Amino acid sequence: TMSLREHALSLFRGAVGTVRPAPMLKRALKLQGDGCPQLLVKGQAFPVKRDLYLVGFGKAVLGMAAAAEEILGDHLTRGIINVPLGIQESLQRAGMQEMLLKPHSKIQVIEGARNNLPDAEALKGAVAIQELAEGLTADDLLLVLISGGGSALLPAPIPPILLEEKEKLTKLLASRGAAIQELNIVRKTLSVLKGGGLAQLAHPARVVSLILSDVIGDPLDIIASGPTAASSHSVQDCLQILTKYNLLHNLPQSVEMILSSSPTKPTAPENYSHVSNIILGSNTLALEEAKRQAEGLGYAALVLSAAVHGEVGRVATLYCQLIQLVHLGFTGLGDGPLGDELRGNLLQLAAELQIPGLDLDKFLQALRGLGPARPVCVLAGGETTVQLQGTGKGGRNQELALRVGLGLHRAQATGASSPQGRCEILFFSGGTDGQDGPTEAAGAFCSPGLVAEALQEGLDVEAFLRNNDSYTFFSQFQGGHHLLVTGLTGTNVMDIQAILIRAM
Repeated sequence: TMSLREHALSLFRGAVGTVRPAPMLKRALKLQGDGCPQLLVKGQAFPVKRDLYLVGFGKAVLGMAAAAEEILGDHLTRGIINVPLGIQESLQRAGMQEMLLKPHSKIQVIEGARNNLPDAEALKGAVAIQELAEGLTADDLLLVLISGGGSALLPAPIPPILLEEKEKLTKLLASRGAAIQELNIVRKTLSVLKGGGLAQLAHPARVVSLILSDVIGDPLDIIASGPTAASSHSVQDCLQILTKYNLLHNLPQSVEMILSSSPTKPTAPENYSHVSNIILGSNTLALEEAKRQAEGLGYAALVLSAAVHGEVGRVATLYCQLIQLVHLGFTGLGDGPLGDELRGNLLQLAAELQIPGLDLDKFLQALRGLGPARPVCVLAGGETTVQLQGTGKGGRNQELALRVGLGLHRAQATGASSPQGRCEILFFSGGTDGQDGPTEAAGAFCSPGLVAEALQEGLDVEAFLRNNDSYTFFSQFQGGHHLLVTGLTGTNVMDIQAILIRAM
């Protein structure tokens, strides 16, 4: 029989495979008919009356563009995409030819945004995309490809604001503790293309956006700062944020000028009837595929949530308690006092973490109904945060796996865990882009015996965690066998976690 680790790998690969650019676009996008061709996107038809153009920006857009060009063939007039610096070389080296454009492609590639920060190259690409959009007519169709990381690749500050000035303001806000949502509101307000700007410039052409979401809940106006979605924010919101962080009185003159000349009353919302925003890939879709695979392997599979977020230590506690509860169910003690205590703790923790759309009560009911016979697989996704204390090397997925391993060890040591029914337990967490922090691993696996086995090798898990050094730990432990290494995947829909439990 396959090991739990082999099962886990196959679930992860299946989940990632379903949101890889090529299969994702080939499922969703078709071109039909010769006389007056139609672009079919997930069953919606868009007539191609005259010319078909393509623009794109984001970390996964190169692979999306390669697949789109193959589907569109000669109907594509011209394209421009903005992608991260060095990505073509990385994919070439990784042997991922299918993610690269063909030699005589009609799509121009501009690489920029070194270290995911807007720079002169990204600005050059944004200006080229802006000029293409402005030149379109009512009979043209603009296909827009968007993925995570698109925000830094589409910088176009409203003149006379300079890119440096906008950057400096964003950095200043971040240093004063502004949340990512607040930064995005300020960025959008000072930008030509974000917050629906690109869609408005392309008017009256038909705009069809194909989106790969890397944001919890898939909000259209947040992914890549929503260049083709109506913004839900006004200049007032921007001014409020600048006031909140005490920055209203030391703004660059150009920013002051743009803010003061903007209408204070929200203007009538612009018309977006020429725009269709379509989400092609998301964490939810990846989890659905993982669930299908798990059921194919004989597991009773449940999806907890695609929106798990919060500090990595708290999320680790949530998973530890969930694992203990599933384990109790296996030993037939799920309805005893220990089970009740764990359920109470879980409900409280879930309330504190405020995971959107999670009905934990309902989930726990479903868990109770599984019975002890079949192996169980609990799947979840989202993105945790790590507050750095140390100087080690790691990533949020490896740190989460290590913290879950430590939590399970402590539960056993205090006897809070049920008497060891003969069960195999595995937890893993992995980034769907194949990269977890500045490491070559996507994530890691752990089991309840990890900490004890590490101690025998002279490795102190708590010391590694204090230094945020999860990658070094997993590299040294059992020859790196617990690292999840997939290589670059060319996609990104945040992270995926799974708990696998079966009787021995």
